[in-house]
Amino acid sequence: MRYISVAEAALKWGISERSVRNYCAEGRVAGAQLSGKTWIIPDVAQKPKSSVRSDKKRTLLDILREEKSARLSGGIYHRVQIDLTYNSNHIEGSRLTHDETRYIFETNTIGLSEKAVNVDDIIETSNHFRCIDYMIDNAHLSLSEKYIKQLHFLLKSGTSDSRLDWFKVGEYKKLPNEVGGIDTAEPQNVAKEMFALISAYNGKGEKTFEDIVSFHVAFERIHPFQDGNGRVGRLIMFGECLKYNIVPFIIDEEHKLFYYRGLKEWDTEHGFLIDTCLSAQDKFKAILNKFNIEGVNCQ
Repeated sequence: MRYISVAEAALKWGISERSVRNYCAEGRVAGAQLSGKTWIIPDVAQKPKSSVRSDKKRTLLDILREEKSARLSGGIYHRVQIDLTYNSNHIEGSRLTHDETRYIFETNTIGLSEKAVNVDDIIETSNHFRCIDYMIDNAHLSLSEKYIKQLHFLLKSGTSDSRLDWFKVGEYKKLPNEVGGIDTAEPQNVAKEMFALISAYNGKGEKTFEDIVSFHVAFERIHPFQDGNGRVGRLIMFGECLKYNIVPFIIDEEHKLFYYRGLKEWDTEHGFLIDTCLSAQDKFKAILNKFNIEGVNCQ
């Protein structure tokens, strides 16, 4: 019998090497064997079917919804609101600290030091909290242009950008833009490219971790909005992970430069961004463990 490596099986089945190793360790790959510390897999072995989620087991999305509804303080919902908002805004240049972000969320007031702070940083922080609530409420739905545009509308409403005639809150960009020195979709092509991207993504059925990251790369390269694309894109990734009961992740300062490099080098090296997101996922998994939250897949 001919055997193939974990890497070859991952390529053949269209999943991550980590997922292949997990399947092998769980005994779900017929004939898989350990050769030293490495799994070898019969080339005729079939990709295991995704586990069917038990209706009796609460998912992370269930827990977030319950804590949101109960206005619970100090739980995972509370932690996600602060950490995701702070880190995603910080990547885009917000000068608010983690403590200041937490204070705004917990008290709905502004507790700042004597430093000067851009008013937009405060508005977008408050708006981002609303985006997370909207994401949690709608994470079960198929991805759509309406959902994506609403995230942008919530994020940018009331900002100085929203008062500009050429900046359309909740609508696709009217002027060309670029990201990291790379050209993005022309304004007249955005609607068509977004429709094609969303249609192709929704046509895949149940999504893998790689599908979600791949969508994010394509979204950021289209760069459909005049501003706010990174934050909207990361909210979509988080929400899609919740939908498919995959451990979500937050790109923080530790992962920021690797994240940007991964986006830039995606065409030549998928693994760099995937590994960066997996590292961020491991960090979030530790947070789930702290809150004794189990039953979420780590792919």
